[in-house]
Amino acid sequence: MKLLHSLFLWTMGTLKAGGYLGVILLMALESSIVPIPSELVIPPAAYWASKGEMGMSMPGVILAGTFGCWLGSAIMYALSIAVGRPVLMRYGKFFGFGPDKLQMAENWVRDYGTAGVFFARLLPVIRHLISIPAGLTGMNFLRFSAVTLLGSFLWCSVLAYFGPHLINEEMFKDPDAMAAAMKHKTHVVAALVALVAVLYGVMKLLTRKKPAPSA
Repeated sequence: MKLLHSLFLWTMGTLKAGGYLGVILLMALESSIVPIPSELVIPPAAYWASKGEMGMSMPGVILAGTFGCWLGSAIMYALSIAVGRPVLMRYGKFFGFGPDKLQMAENWVRDYGTAGVFFARLLPVIRHLISIPAGLTGMNFLRFSAVTLLGSFLWCSVLAYFGPHLINEEMFKDPDAMAAAMKHKTHVVAALVALVAVLYGVMKLLTRKKPAPSA
């Protein structure tokens, strides 16, 4: 909890100092191989916006977060093409995505295509990896950008909506205060989890493979 609290305070400080640029930078990192959870970026930014801090607005936070997601994803897309699959399979484990995760992400793109990239932007774990197999499999960049922007916009909108309800002044004090505050918001966290589950179910329904026609 102390490590999470330190990351939370660093994120809040970066957002307060950088405003929209801080949102773009952190979300670009979140969409790359840097393990910065979007849940620790957009909700705090939305909190500052609700307080009228740094001249930020809720729509501005959502748009900045969406652009940051696209920027980080586009960089990873291009990097995956430049580096190639053999190098990523061999050295990816040093950056948090070993062969198993990379193979899982590749299978996701191969099985679900454009729809899979879109819904991946709404799911934990795979959302920050999906740009790599999209580049490796040669997905059209304009199509990749379109679904990345749309999926990221929806995800940032959800996180921004919950932000002012999740963040409060108690979280700045110490890890124990942060844990206590989070316990009082479990119903909001449960709503987020339920939303992700519903979106995953919709994805499975819309992208399931049709049975081959009988002879």
